Amino acid sequence: MVPVGGQIWAETALLPTGWASNVLVHVDASGRISGVQQDVPATGTRVPFLLPAPVNVHSHAFQRAMAGLTEKRGPNPSDSFWTWRQLMFRFLDRLTPDHIQAITAFVQMEMLEAGYATNAEFHYLHHQPNGDPYDNIAEMSERVAVAADQSGIGLCLLPVHYEVGGCDQRSLSSGQIRFGNSLDRFIRLQSVASKMLKNLPDDTTLGVAPHSLRAVRKADLKTYAQNFPTGPIHMHLAEQVAEVSEVHEHWGARPVEWALDHMGIDQRWCLIHCTQMTPDETISLANTRAVAGLCPITESSLGDGIFDGARWVKNQGRFAIGSDSNIRISLSEELRTLDYSQRLRDGTRAALATAELSTGRRIFEAALAGGAQATERKTGRLEVGYWADMMTLDTTSEHLWARAGDAVLDSWIFASDDRLVKDVWSAGRHMVTDGEHKRRSEILATYKRALTDLKGVL
Repeated sequence: MVPVGGQIWAETALLPTGWASNVLVHVDASGRISGVQQDVPATGTRVPFLLPAPVNVHSHAFQRAMAGLTEKRGPNPSDSFWTWRQLMFRFLDRLTPDHIQAITAFVQMEMLEAGYATNAEFHYLHHQPNGDPYDNIAEMSERVAVAADQSGIGLCLLPVHYEVGGCDQRSLSSGQIRFGNSLDRFIRLQSVASKMLKNLPDDTTLGVAPHSLRAVRKADLKTYAQNFPTGPIHMHLAEQVAEVSEVHEHWGARPVEWALDHMGIDQRWCLIHCTQMTPDETISLANTRAVAGLCPITESSLGDGIFDGARWVKNQGRFAIGSDSNIRISLSEELRTLDYSQRLRDGTRAALATAELSTGRRIFEAALAGGAQATERKTGRLEVGYWADMMTLDTTSEHLWARAGDAVLDSWIFASDDRLVKDVWSAGRHMVTDGEHKRRSEILATYKRALTDLKGVL
């Protein structure tokens, strides 16, 4: 059991009011921040540089075990997201509950070592390979929860509702049947998962995730917020050109247009990717104050497109960062890729900065706030009453030497990588010290056994 509570003193810390010196953060036994003092003598655990630690807002943990296995071109000369998806279906057909637990714990460990304090797991692998539920309908959700207990990460579990194979409401394909639930069965699955999560720490949250417009019946999408009146709602939206064409062909509107007209999108929603939006759609969706869940590394890997970040933030749009396919788990690289994509598309620099805040500071703080909203987790601020989700950077590194304030964030994000992450706390649980997870050896050994068992699947 990792002890919770104590005092962390930082030479420099990022508070809601800005940079502060000689800051003492008090963490109570529940994992919440109970006090923040400035300009006080050093005491307790001493660190040079303290930041709030963000949420990883979108993850499919099991896909981490596929990383590096789908980079060969197949017989299709137009290899794309859709051909990758077929490979993914083949891979998941072999996964057992033990595999899911081992892979998820490893992924969560890597998230913590990268600086994330929370895993929002968009979890859609529910059933046996033939599509039949396990005796415990929430067996796979429970394995995600057990993994979170092992890794010590904060968990926002998002069971995914996947009902049909496309906008024409066709039956699920063989690769999709492990995901499938009618609305009634999915409500039961989510209810069982809710009861199971009560065994986890108090910082655990539960939401729901209609997978996408193409995977849930139109009538069910229209009443989603009513069927699930509390908790966050996450959904893939406008990720691929083919998806936009399919929705428009069958439903007479583009995905964002249809969702805005029929689904009551508001602050409870987190819409994932949104890489295929018109300028008008970007502005309209930003105005709902929903969060855009951005996964720039995966969006690059799968050729999804480039999110219109400059227009989004200009219209007060909110966003968070996720690792999605987990081909790489790197907080700094996700943030860097987001900003560089804007530069490449628009031929500009520092498009997401403001007169007051540097690029790194602006996108880091936006990701903190967006992740908190998208998971309904009281996080993202070193402030009394918030969960003690915190991270430190190694300011003795040559990459941060003689840097201060915003320049530290900019140098970490744009001139270095996550090897600078030294310590990470999740709800006061000090899970990473000197850049290494406290349970790395045992989690890694179990993960390697799972990989050995899956060898040769792709």
